[in-house]
Amino acid sequence: MAKASLHHTAAFLGLQRSILGMLAMVVLVGMGERLAERFLPIYLLALGGGALSVGLLNGLDNLLSALYSFPGGYLADRLGVKKSLLVFNLMAMSGFAVVILIPAWPAVIGGAVLFLSWTAISLPATMSLVSQVLPSEKRTMGVSMHSLVRRLPMALGPLLGGTFISLWGVAAGVRLAFAAALALAVVALLMQQRLIPDDGPRPQQNRPRLNPFHARHLLGPELKGLLLSDILIRFCEQIPYAFVVVWCMRTIASPVSAVQFGVLTTVEMVTAMLIYIPVAHFADRGNKKPFVVMTFVFFTIFPLALWLSQSFWLLAAAFVLRGLKEFGEPTRKALIMDLAPENAKASTFGLYYLLRDTVVSLAAFGGAFLWMISPAVNFLTAFAFGAVGTVLFALRGKDLGRPPAPNPEAQD
Repeated sequence: MAKASLHHTAAFLGLQRSILGMLAMVVLVGMGERLAERFLPIYLLALGGGALSVGLLNGLDNLLSALYSFPGGYLADRLGVKKSLLVFNLMAMSGFAVVILIPAWPAVIGGAVLFLSWTAISLPATMSLVSQVLPSEKRTMGVSMHSLVRRLPMALGPLLGGTFISLWGVAAGVRLAFAAALALAVVALLMQQRLIPDDGPRPQQNRPRLNPFHARHLLGPELKGLLLSDILIRFCEQIPYAFVVVWCMRTIASPVSAVQFGVLTTVEMVTAMLIYIPVAHFADRGNKKPFVVMTFVFFTIFPLALWLSQSFWLLAAAFVLRGLKEFGEPTRKALIMDLAPENAKASTFGLYYLLRDTVVSLAAFGGAFLWMISPAVNFLTAFAFGAVGTVLFALRGKDLGRPPAPNPEAQD
């Protein structure tokens, strides 16, 4: 009875062996990355970099995420998921080493070129793995499990990183956090290679082209419509993104400590984790558009709520809203994979993110200039972009409708 119940739960959550291997990798690499990444703006300021260096970091994050997304998808389709993830993890480890060894803000920016890209460059491979091993009526659940597990290190990492800073100061604390990140990444690499089966490279005739201009036909009209609204929503997110920690720890009437900011991040991640499974269950069985619209609404409200928050408890409420923005994010990713061609899902996913994040990187760079005018200008501009994107998708966004009825044999 217990074994049957366990099997039913695993089938309900889409937990197959290869999915479990991927989730283990996400936890370990993510925990290391989040120990220090969230505090990089404060670290840059401590090393002598100004507001423009913070804007440069956030802009590079978006730009490199865009530039690495399509090559990441291409390598996943060409080499297979397992080998491509090995390459991506080695890149992140190299970036961690640079920050540890060279305590200067230009070196931090250089190291960030490698480790900030890990999520973006590996995401097409992980989404392709979900698409390969799970039936269509379980893909939103599979993506949701990936998103849920990814929030564990996002919740705990900043809390531990804030403790490092409280004990050893900003400069030493962040470098020690990156040393811990490097150690965890080594463990993750070993586990990933053991647990994820080797799917091997694709046959020559089924390999996608590396040139994204030749691959633009992969995006159909439905994906292009989603992409436009998504770009506007990401403008809303990225204009204030790098300055959220500065607002909370330096600007407001009652600034919070590093540990308190870690608690706020934990509040955000716990909120997101609580909604993933129930939302995925209903999204896999009904219309997906309402879930995506609600996600866009929460994206839009957050910068306005942040602007009105001047104390820890008001910030906690704002970060609950920030966590709720994950309401339909797995649904959106599953929608991309459903609409992508069968023989090029990772490449299509990477191309989508290449186009999206290349445009959105302009918002990240521009956010620094808006912040220098005033935080209010930064937050209200972000809110305006979010409102336009939400209304546009609510009026013109396409819905796939209900998926086919679940096939129990496909889940075994």
